[in-house]
Amino acid sequence: MTYLGDMGLLSLGSQLKAVSDQLYAMADEVYARHGIALQGRWFPILRLLHDRGPMMVGEIAAAVGQTHSAISQLTTRLVRDGWVSTASDAGDRRTRRLTLTARAEAALQAAKPLWRAMRDGLEERVRSAGLDPETLLAGLEQMAAPGLADNIAAKAREQQQEIVRIVPLNPELRTHFYRLNAIWLEHYFELEPYDIEVMSNPEAIVEHGGAVLFAQLGDTVVGTCALKQHAPGEYELTKMGVDPASRGFGIGRKLIEAAIGEFERLGGGQLYLETNSRLESAIHLYERTGFEHQPAVREGSSYGRANVYMIWRGRAAVAA
Repeated sequence: MTYLGDMGLLSLGSQLKAVSDQLYAMADEVYARHGIALQGRWFPILRLLHDRGPMMVGEIAAAVGQTHSAISQLTTRLVRDGWVSTASDAGDRRTRRLTLTARAEAALQAAKPLWRAMRDGLEERVRSAGLDPETLLAGLEQMAAPGLADNIAAKAREQQQEIVRIVPLNPELRTHFYRLNAIWLEHYFELEPYDIEVMSNPEAIVEHGGAVLFAQLGDTVVGTCALKQHAPGEYELTKMGVDPASRGFGIGRKLIEAAIGEFERLGGGQLYLETNSRLESAIHLYERTGFEHQPAVREGSSYGRANVYMIWRGRAAVAA
């Protein structure tokens, strides 16, 4: 999965833009292979003019659901390159309508068989992804229908009233320790025997002088981490996981700061963590909260995937 994919629906607009660019590139390649000098980005305008005849920029924009500015910029290029021409409207000489040139009509006629092949190929891809071609586009249109900004603004006002609370382990929360950690471990790596042992028995961490913490947003458990004591005064920050739907809102930092506070309360002497270089966002967070990279992996590590070893420098170093 890409970086955008990791952010889920929060990056949907950017993901759709990336998919759109890939589909345009596919169409351009198909046209080029058949010697047709069309581009995929021109399709909405050229096909609309082909089907409905001369139209004004505003009419085209309304018909294809794009902004007047975007259509105006694209039609200016199409006029310049000889695909579209302009003429004064018969009823109002101040208004200019766009029409296809003979060059464009010929190219579109040659492209028609390719449109059918593209449609069939896309339908196969959509169905193979477990989606329904008949409802996919309608669903996307409904999702982005007017009113979405108002709806999100209302939700934002509601969520501003909620406070992230960091709470210690209790019997009702214990299953979330496994759940939240399994999500990211299975996504990036594989569960190792040591992971399963620790995640299945969070009480043992507390019994041996450590702590298990949870982040709650309202009544929802959205994150967890543990402070595991390995020797008197020596603690490991471990098993930090945040629900993917809640990432990017500072929950991980709140958990780390709470764990550091617990480390200090317990009179700890050394606090370290082990991670993997693939987890770039997490590593940046550790760096910002005062963890410093060590030159080699930790000797005797319990994790097969660990190739990054960091030690907390203390609050003074973070402030500096």
